[in-house]
Amino acid sequence: MAFPAPFLDELAARNPIEDVVGGYVALTRRGSNLFGLCPFHNEKTPSFSVAPDKQMYYCFGCGKGGGVVNFIMEAENLSYPDAVRFLAQRAGMEVPEDDAHREDYRRRERLYALCREAARYFHAMLNSPAGGPGRAYAAQRGLSQSCITRFGLGFAPEGWNGLRDAMRARGYDEQDLLDAGLAVRSPQKNNVYDKFRNRLMFPIIDVRGNVIGFGGRVMGQGEPKYLNSPETEIFSKRRNLFALNIAKKTKRDYLILTEGYMDAITLHQYGFDCAVASLGTSLTEQHANLLGKYTRQLILTYDGDSAGQNASQRAIRLLEKTNIQVRVLRMTGAKDPDEYLHKFGAERFAKLLEGAENQVAYRLQSLQSRFDLGQDDQRVAFARAAADLVASLPGAVEREVYGARAAEAAGMSAAGLMTEVERLRRQKLRQEKRQQEKVDLAPMSRRQPKIRGMHYEDEKSAQAEEQLLAQVMREPGLFDRIDLGEEEFSAPLLGRAYAALRSCWQQGRQPGMAALEAAFSPEELSHLTAVLARWDQTVDDRAVQDCVDVIRGRWQARNVNVESSDDNMQYRKDIMQYRKYLQEKKGLGG
Repeated sequence: MAFPAPFLDELAARNPIEDVVGGYVALTRRGSNLFGLCPFHNEKTPSFSVAPDKQMYYCFGCGKGGGVVNFIMEAENLSYPDAVRFLAQRAGMEVPEDDAHREDYRRRERLYALCREAARYFHAMLNSPAGGPGRAYAAQRGLSQSCITRFGLGFAPEGWNGLRDAMRARGYDEQDLLDAGLAVRSPQKNNVYDKFRNRLMFPIIDVRGNVIGFGGRVMGQGEPKYLNSPETEIFSKRRNLFALNIAKKTKRDYLILTEGYMDAITLHQYGFDCAVASLGTSLTEQHANLLGKYTRQLILTYDGDSAGQNASQRAIRLLEKTNIQVRVLRMTGAKDPDEYLHKFGAERFAKLLEGAENQVAYRLQSLQSRFDLGQDDQRVAFARAAADLVASLPGAVEREVYGARAAEAAGMSAAGLMTEVERLRRQKLRQEKRQQEKVDLAPMSRRQPKIRGMHYEDEKSAQAEEQLLAQVMREPGLFDRIDLGEEEFSAPLLGRAYAALRSCWQQGRQPGMAALEAAFSPEELSHLTAVLARWDQTVDDRAVQDCVDVIRGRWQARNVNVESSDDNMQYRKDIMQYRKYLQEKKGLGG
């Protein structure tokens, strides 16, 4: 799906990246660029840069980068077309949709509208005579009417065609219902029937307020107990969290992550308007990144059984990557927040939250529970495992505090355990040093794309390709003097970017990020902006020509059988000459 190029150019011109990003990040000028704290990961020292002259952003910490459309995609969790529409609305521009693009947009809007109508239908059914079982279950679970209304809860009555017939009356057909995940086609009879039947319904709403799917709790003992909408064009379990549309507005400085809808809803009913729940799946990397956009502190409230502890451990590892501070809630006398709140009330739960363990204490306690500390061999095994955990902590104070706690649990002296901690720490530091030395000795490895399935096969050519790409981005007039083809690039991503920029220049457009965003994924854009940030120096014509010569020479070597020893010798001479030139240029040799 492509928007007209002139429209994209005008969109970029009327949405300067420094103005758009400035609405999300406090920026301070440093030279020609602006810097601030990255909105995509937690940091204390600004490493997020905005280059107004290149109309791009790049974070030297987490590696995310791109242009203004890509920034809105990341910041607002939008698709490319929706991010374009977002910026068009910001600038008061009309979006020129082509037929295919318009049809796709209308299709998504139709699915959103259908899900919204289905939510209204289910809510009406809950308040109708047919909704008796749903109302009885809600009352049994202690849900207030205001909470039911706030979350738009509903009821799917018994029967096979209630929703189907109601939506048909509103102008939707069977294919619409199938596409929205609200209906199922019988393979035997080839007829379409309602997916949700005899269930209390929980609308799933995204952060922009769109109903995108449903969860349904069966009445009685049927299976599955909870049934979620399938993956659709507008719904992904891995990318959305229940109640985040409400919790994102909380004034609390933390969010609470629960395992189920009822836990989250009950927390809201008791005044904790910061609760969210995963959608019948384990926490994913996408969930962690989404949470990182709305909070810097998260409290996990998973069940205390072995499955809940394993889920907590997995969640901690994912959340640590986003630099979210994680605390873990331990409950006694109740299996989950819903039961605890009904038994003990909000005040006691608030005190429980205040005492929530940080993730180190939780991991140490979970580790301890795996050993019988009444047995000497088990104490030794626990002490070694605990020492390994403590040795991984970055701060000396943390290591001392948790080392003493682990030593006490193992029934040994703190000095003895800390000796093992320091031994393991020195070992870890030596390993890290060796790994860093490998990186330092092979600087091109730092430049390898972090895109799965992509690798620079010809690093020398790729180095020249990167520098050339940065130069033509800065000085598009170079295209008039360079006759390289896309096929001569060793790295397909760099070749595609070069061809896209050259096409812009040949069409009389200004090559820039706006030309790349429509055709490249966010991961590819992050790598390309890293390239532009890395080669942020203007070089002379000789350096540009050397880049061209290396790219062409390496291409010929890959594609031509060079039989002449003289040709081989000349090729090696060209490469050595280019390497020497890079060494003479400070900062350009990598």
